[in-house]
Amino acid sequence: MEIKARFDHFNINVTDLDESITFYQKALGLTEARRKVAEDGSFILVYLTDRVTGFLLELTWLKDKEGSYELGDNESHLCFRVEGDYDEVRKYHKELDCICYENTSMGLYFIHDPDDYWIEILPLVKV
Repeated sequence: MEIKARFDHFNINVTDLDESITFYQKALGLTEARRKVAEDGSFILVYLTDRVTGFLLELTWLKDKEGSYELGDNESHLCFRVEGDYDEVRKYHKELDCICYENTSMGLYFIHDPDDYWIEILPLVKV
């Protein structure tokens, strides 16, 4: 059997939903595509879109969660390719004070969100 799957979304849990939505809007230009609120108020799911690829970032907020999430060594990460002047985007992320790691010899850097999830930033490669 040949299975044909496609990416749909990736989930991260967040402690402050509004702060996370604002971060992803400012830092990466993502916008809310839709949301689901549990009938009992126990969780909210917000799906963010880049309005280009169809891939969604799902932010999950849990009402009863206390404290920060344990991210281990934070070795897994999201990666975004950004349009325009890569150096200007990096400068903007420095102004937002969200760059957590830079590797200029490899031509990449990472930003981190309010819950300390790491996001790799690369320039857009036209094919």
